[in-house]
Amino acid sequence: MKISCLRTDLVSALSNVSRAVSIKSSIPALEGVLIKAYGSSINISGYNLEIGITTDIEATVQSEGEIVLGAKLFLDIVRRLPEEIVLIETDDRLVTYITCGKADYQIVGMSSVEYPDLPSFQQTDTITMDCERLRDMIRRTVYAVSDNNAKPIYMGSLFEINEGVLTIVAIDGFRMAIRKEAVESESNTSFVVPGKTQSEVLKLLTDSESKVEILVGQRHIMFKIGSYRVVSRLIEGTFLNYRSTIPSGKKTELVINIGKMIDSVERMALLNSDRIQSPVRCKFSENQIRLSCASAVGRASDVIEAPIIGESVEIGFNNRYMLDALKNADTDEVKLILNGAVSPIVMTPVSGDEFLNLVVPVRLANEG
Repeated sequence: MKISCLRTDLVSALSNVSRAVSIKSSIPALEGVLIKAYGSSINISGYNLEIGITTDIEATVQSEGEIVLGAKLFLDIVRRLPEEIVLIETDDRLVTYITCGKADYQIVGMSSVEYPDLPSFQQTDTITMDCERLRDMIRRTVYAVSDNNAKPIYMGSLFEINEGVLTIVAIDGFRMAIRKEAVESESNTSFVVPGKTQSEVLKLLTDSESKVEILVGQRHIMFKIGSYRVVSRLIEGTFLNYRSTIPSGKKTELVINIGKMIDSVERMALLNSDRIQSPVRCKFSENQIRLSCASAVGRASDVIEAPIIGESVEIGFNNRYMLDALKNADTDEVKLILNGAVSPIVMTPVSGDEFLNLVVPVRLANEG
């Protein structure tokens, strides 16, 4: 193999692809990136048996071929090269020569035969949508994905398509996040995408008006984003019937300013730490929200004025979970719906149903 390409293109591709490379694997090749040079481009892939990222960059290919190079070392070398044109050549002994300006490296590669094939699958559904919309949907729900191995199904988000609407649902037992957007799809289907996969997809999505294509199979999914392709396993299992967990009543209802609520909860959170976790006590009555927190280090209280419809209620919540829900609402104001001290707090837009965030309350000490 003998190729030349732009250093900036190579750095960008390696930086993104390397995130799918195994840090430590029983298969040494998986700690590297697979480079294939054919025609007028090179294909670069990283794969850890769960998620794979691959992309193509333009190159001058004088001699075609394939090689696996240690991901970290190769990226570190390319990042520090002095000029823009990089020359890469491999010999029959798998020694790879990297030349740029007066800088010259020789590193030992591995045969591409040792590199496992990325999954190929027969697609059953295709979804097309704006990159920006998918980015916002994932960003504002992935925070609620569980990190508990005991229930693997909740380590991913439910993607549900029905009548041209994509709904993404994440739940970890303490909170739930739901986002809805119209998509180009005639399918009615559902599948669970791992949270780690969504985090990698999120890093590749931009705020441009370009499209992302999602190819869905029985056990795998592929996201096509520009020149990148992210392929991943789906999580198998039965996802919770999330609709049944949303309270149907409205004993107490109010509209709050998100900025004011965030500031107030953060003031209460100053008394908490990783070692000390006391709930924020929140009383809704007489058109006021009275917040307070008491921990081993002290006490704090605050008041927010807000018109309240319905019953007075006092409820406790984990400050971090509430802040996550507030910060991912993406509006200036939200509607809070409460159904007593032990029913989940429901957060929705003031009008419409494009999102719903739910926070499970913490039982307060003085409750019987």
